[in-house]
Amino acid sequence: MSDIPGYQLNYVTNFSGNSLPAGWAIFTGKPSGDPGGQWASNHVGVSNHMLQLNTFRDPNFNNNWVTGGVCQCGVRHTYGAIFVRSRMTGPGPTQVAILWPVVGWPPEIDFDETYGGVSTSQATLHYTSANLQIHSNLDINMTAWHTWGVIWTPTSITYTVDGNVWGTVTNPTIIPDQQMILTLQQQTWCTSGFACPTSPESTDINWVAEYTSTSTSPKPIGLGSFANNSAVLSRSMRARIRHLAKVIAGRGAAAVTLTGYATDVVSPVNALVMSTERANNVKHYLEQQLASLNDLTVSVVAIGAGDLVASTTIVNARVGSGKVVALLK
Repeated sequence: MSDIPGYQLNYVTNFSGNSLPAGWAIFTGKPSGDPGGQWASNHVGVSNHMLQLNTFRDPNFNNNWVTGGVCQCGVRHTYGAIFVRSRMTGPGPTQVAILWPVVGWPPEIDFDETYGGVSTSQATLHYTSANLQIHSNLDINMTAWHTWGVIWTPTSITYTVDGNVWGTVTNPTIIPDQQMILTLQQQTWCTSGFACPTSPESTDINWVAEYTSTSTSPKPIGLGSFANNSAVLSRSMRARIRHLAKVIAGRGAAAVTLTGYATDVVSPVNALVMSTERANNVKHYLEQQLASLNDLTVSVVAIGAGDLVASTTIVNARVGSGKVVALLK
């Protein structure tokens, strides 16, 4: 294993020995969603530099299909890059590699999910309390070895397989910004009519590698778009600002810079005025929300950058027209 551009390797395991590494735990009990599902500790094994999750009929559970699952519960991630080398022995249980929130649900980031087959995988971002979802789909032979990856930043989620990108989410307003843990699991859905085995099957996991970003620059967080020639905060933007206030308070951030843009205004002079008004309106509402959280020490600065195309004030803000970007530091 070696560093990748912009990231530094900070954890790797090839499952040596005959037990799970420190920080990992085995799932037991019933998975959520399917009353017929079951996890048990005897369905997880480590040997020959391999973690195995094994699905088979278990006499300890009325001869029902029982699966294996584990979590790296001792390690919490907020952003970074995670890679898992795995294969399936055959169809039946669904195989899932997940980033799961430490507190609350959603969000959830599934970066390899098979739904019981061996010819496709799906990646899914679950977000908002309504459990909205964005999917990416891939045709691939799951019985061959593959390296599945997720690169999670404040502004994007990128799904990779064997070093190739196969899906992205690039809307910063829906990217999770809370602590999450890695889980690797099988699950059956026999009572739901799919992912029901007909023979014992396993998921083999060769190694797990994790990276942290080496960038120290503040990351832009998009807060949404204004209506053309308007600086009025919409209902959805107010909701995003309320969420941003919680993020700032949760991180203990000392300062936030709000940068407004106005590419929807024809005159460069008017664009500067409009972008400044937009940033100030966000600032005033954000300060109100921070006060309601008793966070009164954060320094909030509002900047109008004018036209995004013409502006040279901030060149690395990856946003579209009529938006405000929050830079936390």
